[in-house]
Amino acid sequence: MLISPHIRRASSTAVAALSAAGLIALGTTPAVADEAAADLVVGNIAPIDGVKPGSTFDQPVTVANKGDKAADKAWVVYSVTRGLDYAEIPSNCQAHQVPSYDEMTEKSNVVCAFDQALEPGVAYTPEKPLGIKALDRALYDDLRVSVWDTEPGLDDAATPPVAGTAPAVELVEHPAGGEATEDAVDVPVSSVNTADYQVTGADLKGRVGDTVTLKAKFTNAGPAWTLTREGDPLLKVLITPPAGTSVVKPHGYCEAEGEAYVCGTSQRWVNEGGGETYTFQLKIDKQVEGAKGSVALSTQARPFDPDKTNDKADITLDVTGGGSTGSTGSTGSTTGSTGSTTGSTGSTGSTGSTGGSSAGGTDGGSSSTGGAGSSTTGGDGSTTTGGSLAATGSSSTTLSIAAAAAVVVGAGTVLVVRRRRAQGLG
Repeated sequence: MLISPHIRRASSTAVAALSAAGLIALGTTPAVADEAAADLVVGNIAPIDGVKPGSTFDQPVTVANKGDKAADKAWVVYSVTRGLDYAEIPSNCQAHQVPSYDEMTEKSNVVCAFDQALEPGVAYTPEKPLGIKALDRALYDDLRVSVWDTEPGLDDAATPPVAGTAPAVELVEHPAGGEATEDAVDVPVSSVNTADYQVTGADLKGRVGDTVTLKAKFTNAGPAWTLTREGDPLLKVLITPPAGTSVVKPHGYCEAEGEAYVCGTSQRWVNEGGGETYTFQLKIDKQVEGAKGSVALSTQARPFDPDKTNDKADITLDVTGGGSTGSTGSTGSTTGSTGSTTGSTGSTGSTGSTGGSSAGGTDGGSSSTGGAGSSTTGGDGSTTTGGSLAATGSSSTTLSIAAAAAVVVGAGTVLVVRRRRAQGLG
């Protein structure tokens, strides 16, 4: 993990103070220490708007030494998100990439070393600004510039550094006032681009009592990737299951709100061509004529997404068998009675239960496999016709079994707690 130059300097000062206190306690007067130190800061970087994908812009940077001692060397580090890249990289600079991990976005970094003294009270700037290029996927990106008086280390996940091939640059004095104030500055970069957010519904089919899988999708069709900045509202996807169903298991990024589920995304950015698939397990409780659910994007403003025609899609449900889970419908009872009066052996009566074996008991009892009230599709005693499980007894006795379905409503919580690791150069 990288440590800020200010923290390193503060730690050294604290150690020195404790050492001096120890000497005083022993009755020894310490020698006066040289507390002069360099204090490098960076500035003169303003937000950048209206960049066109494919274009290049120069990024001016001012570095100043606000300390009371000269810095022997300096390192200026540039870090950009994945919509940006670099044009020519000087030979005194090295480039490397850091992939996305935890909640950190993918970064491309350039570390420039300046083997020259920076005097106290003097401001400097690179004699040639570093050129930054906007890629086709650029939209909302971040640029971070920091300055170091010791060589910065690399993130554990970083690729091997590669030296630039353009002519080396130096820092030259710059008549700047108090423009540089911090050891790192974050700059938002906005490009003129679009990202088409769209959703895809699903066509479900099953019998009453079945548990079916719903997969609704959100996709960023590009061409730009999107990055939600700190404090901005995150994308929400609203999923409403069809009537007549209950949610057995919701997706992990979704939370129940009324009849709908509000779903988030796994990260605060969505790459072009990326998105989320929301998987639900739904129980078909009963047949509802014309039942239809939906998946839709929230109505928050998205100026980068002008096409609203694909912001909502249907979730259809085709139920076969009618009735409701565990009901004693007339269809099931009629079929059962037919079996009981057709033959005393009960072999025909076993057809009253689709879960029963075709070979009924010869004594008019229950079938060899269907007597427990199993079903070929729904389980829990439901039948393919949606009615009750027909009896398979003798002609003089008719037994009716009604199975009650439990409606289990799951609620997912859109809480993704991750351990944040400090990303070294970003």
